[in-house]
Amino acid sequence: MKNFTKIVYVFLLVAGNSFAQQEKGIVGANNWLNNWTEFNTSHTDYGEATQILTGNILKDTKLSKKYVYLLMGSVFVVNNATLTIEPGTVIIGDYDSKASLTITKGAKIMADGLETDPIVFTSNRSVKRAGDWGGVFLLGDAQTNKFGNGSVASFHTNLDPAAYVNTNYGGTNSISNSGVLRYVRIEYAGKRLQNGGNYSGLLLAGVGSETVLQNIMISYSAGNAFEVWGGQVNLEKVVSYRSNTNDFKFNYGAQVQLFNSLAIRSPYISSRHGARCLDVASYDKIQEVDFTKKGTSIVAKNLTLLNDSQNLKADIQMGLIKEAIHIGENTLFDMSGSVISGFNPAVLLEETIVINSANLEKIKFSSMYFNNCNGNIFVENHTNNEDLENWYGNSAFFNVYSKSNNAETFIDIKNEKRPDYRLRINKIMASNDIDRN
Repeated sequence: MKNFTKIVYVFLLVAGNSFAQQEKGIVGANNWLNNWTEFNTSHTDYGEATQILTGNILKDTKLSKKYVYLLMGSVFVVNNATLTIEPGTVIIGDYDSKASLTITKGAKIMADGLETDPIVFTSNRSVKRAGDWGGVFLLGDAQTNKFGNGSVASFHTNLDPAAYVNTNYGGTNSISNSGVLRYVRIEYAGKRLQNGGNYSGLLLAGVGSETVLQNIMISYSAGNAFEVWGGQVNLEKVVSYRSNTNDFKFNYGAQVQLFNSLAIRSPYISSRHGARCLDVASYDKIQEVDFTKKGTSIVAKNLTLLNDSQNLKADIQMGLIKEAIHIGENTLFDMSGSVISGFNPAVLLEETIVINSANLEKIKFSSMYFNNCNGNIFVENHTNNEDLENWYGNSAFFNVYSKSNNAETFIDIKNEKRPDYRLRINKIMASNDIDRN
């Protein structure tokens, strides 16, 4: 391996200075989680369904707060129709029919809730569990890096072949508009599929940049909470809470801006295959990729990634805790001003990534707060990360390192009603000495 870590570039110093005084983790003068989020959903009573949603929605339709809706089977908004959902409306996903809602290419959803009156998608079971129903899918006509366009037909079970046309996504319109999801909660989604996988809580496939995606909370998803296939997506103030699988999964040339967002993992409910806060890839099979198109590119700023373990050392020894972030080859990744707390390790790079200055300039970590992690940045199946620690530990990046428990690190995470996952101000002054253990 070339001894590239001895080289210190002037541009690092310039970039580092711009991040030096930046607040880390989720930010806000006030706790933006208040009022619209729910961290203790098992005791929430949403009432009995009074209306049924099933089949295809062919024309502009409005759902009213005065009703509770039962979503049955694979429901598609088609024919360029717009589904408008009033603030405070509750939509209950049916367990038996593996209910899901798909906004097809050209159609829109206008789910614009309020901080004090969010829109809720949840389960119809009396005892709710992760994977009770399918999820919500938005399909747009923005570009992916695959040959041709894609289809999400595999996400629908017992689907009539005539409906396959409603599952297509992808195109060339990177600024397309699939509508609004704002102040929305999606609970207990991620039903298991016949092929052995799971639905995602929210799937964004080929979604364009004019789509508004803000203040969305996905809790207890059995599949990936947020999954993005291609497209050009901006996600702001979104929350993944106790997902069984990945909190954020990016693939197929996704161009994503992820800002001021939160992922909270529990080692006791993660998939046995392991799951991450962020899983970043450009493809599953290299044969599918058109390399004349952009690979996946993620810009992540002011994130808090937290593993809620009661005994970190014991949970690591039992194999319950994995890395917070996994980065695949042929991707661009730029994370700044963020907190990663309690993982094993913080970041893992795919083994096929060659560690040299050219590749590491495509994978950036600056003004970071690495706390209580069993190692910081490694390559898969490699135990020696000295070169990576020397690179990212350079003072020009303004990354800091600490070992403190969650209660000391965050303002108030024990409050079930109104937890506050912002970093305590004094923690920003933590040492920038690298912990190599």
